[in-house]
Amino acid sequence: MALLHRAELHPTKLELLSLWLPQRPWYRGPAVPELSRVAAFRFDDPAGEVGIETLLVRADDGPLLQAPLTYRAAPVDGLEPWLLGAAEHSVLGTRWIYDGCADPVYAGALAGTIVTGDGQAEEFLDVDGELQRREPSMRVSGSGSAAAPSVDALDGVVDEDPTVIVADSVELAVLRVLGDNDSDDGRSGLTLTGIWDGQSTPRLLARAALRAG
Repeated sequence: MALLHRAELHPTKLELLSLWLPQRPWYRGPAVPELSRVAAFRFDDPAGEVGIETLLVRADDGPLLQAPLTYRAAPVDGLEPWLLGAAEHSVLGTRWIYDGCADPVYAGALAGTIVTGDGQAEEFLDVDGELQRREPSMRVSGSGSAAAPSVDALDGVVDEDPTVIVADSVELAVLRVLGDNDSDDGRSGLTLTGIWDGQSTPRLLARAALRAG
């Protein structure tokens, strides 16, 4: 379950992304993009400590971009190169926002969703102490049917498109630039696909390959 709050964030996620995205080697778009949010989904952190959200954004009339983010209450040693910035949350205080592809918590959630065949976390909005279910703007699902692999730490991240995340038990590939031909053809092995308003055919978002122990 993803618990959300009626709150303001300064700077906003899109403002942070508009500065961070042009620095990425896989980014396609203007140097100073005007970003629009297309859709988003969340994963659940079993420990309840880290917010995990993936945004699909578009820079002006450019291609669709996938940006997994993690939200933490304190900075993390070793993740400095992957920090988008710190933002003030009107309910939770300062949040450090990272590229999720370098965060073991995101990698574990993504791997578990793909390998088990699960979906995204259900979203609930805290309104004056009452939890109200919120319909997500997109739906994702994994293609597997096995037990979730354990991801405690990452062995490496290759910041390309797709971004490759290597852990001891699994290797993940996260598509950054979503092209028109990224539909799942059933030959991609273990995958994460998604649908959203205007995209009724499942779109390929990520792949997973289990590694021998």
